[in-house]
Amino acid sequence: MSLLLPPLSLYIHIPWCIQKCPYCDFNSHAVKQGIPEQEYISHLLHDLEQDLPWVPNRSIASIFIGGGTPSVFSAQGIQQLLDGVRARIALQADCEITMEANPGTVEADRFAGYVAAGVTRFSIGVQSFQPEQLQALGRIHRADEAIRAAELATQLPLNSFNLDLMHGLPKQSLTDAIADLSQAIALKPPHLSWYQLTIEPNTAFASRPPVLPQDEQLWDIQEQGHQLLLAHGYQQYETSAYALPGHQCQHNLNYWRYGDYLGIGCGAHGKVTLPNRNTILRTVKVKHPKGYMDLTRPYLDQRTEVNSDDRPFEFFMNRLRLLEPCPTTDFTAYTGLPVETISAAMADAIKLELIQQQPHHWQITPKGARYLNDVLTLFM
Repeated sequence: MSLLLPPLSLYIHIPWCIQKCPYCDFNSHAVKQGIPEQEYISHLLHDLEQDLPWVPNRSIASIFIGGGTPSVFSAQGIQQLLDGVRARIALQADCEITMEANPGTVEADRFAGYVAAGVTRFSIGVQSFQPEQLQALGRIHRADEAIRAAELATQLPLNSFNLDLMHGLPKQSLTDAIADLSQAIALKPPHLSWYQLTIEPNTAFASRPPVLPQDEQLWDIQEQGHQLLLAHGYQQYETSAYALPGHQCQHNLNYWRYGDYLGIGCGAHGKVTLPNRNTILRTVKVKHPKGYMDLTRPYLDQRTEVNSDDRPFEFFMNRLRLLEPCPTTDFTAYTGLPVETISAAMADAIKLELIQQQPHHWQITPKGARYLNDVLTLFM
């Protein structure tokens, strides 16, 4: 069966941070000798040019500038970057352009310049409003700076903005976790990413693990926080994401719906559908800034084709993060496989009450969302 083209997004990775947080396992590098902003932008645009032959006559539905901390770049640099993207590939009229930002004073003062450059949505990395937690997490901003950044975002001509907030922090009580969430809600962000701190390999926390709340307390935090968000009009649409109606992150929706995306910048991942070859291509760019900006080597570090055996797992690993119904036709359209390929696995998931099936769609159940890893093993 032939593949259909899903929407296309663009991810842009800016790898620098003022300092590396102890929980962070993203491809980020602490600033040591200044940031080569102009040089890196030039490489990003060249990187994009080299990817364009894979997506002829296609347009971009969303852009996400992530990191690292993209707000270490100047507003002029972001303007140059987005102008360069627009000159090379068409953006759809309603293209959502998200930029991650830290709420420190310098970054917040640049917000208006980023909006003038074309940014339509900020994702602000708050993580906590409590000084002792900010210190434990290695964050360099203060709680009042986070509040100011959110207030500033409400005053700018943005389509939306997100606050990133963690729970299950070192020695965090239920009272403190709900107080953090209540403060975030009081700032009226259209979107809230509320996720549990996990200890990832190759991080400072993995080397020196902090004392985290026990499972029973974590469950209480999640349940009470979930009810608090619902009471204030937020709808959970993804594992760790809540939004007011109409404010879901379009870029992330495209990821989880098994859409396509170009990935440019250090360590950026991409996924591209090539219907004429019945191929799904995954790409990874060179990870370290020094190697990425080395003119003697290509930006592309890895290129692999997703074989037919792996496509069901890949599809559901993404699609089942969303709580919305999944049209059964999407499976065949975006994997090129008949639905019969996963009939046995789907029957097991339905029998275990992990997935519900309707005539034209599947939907993860609350039990399935809680035990998502168990659901996914059925499709491996």
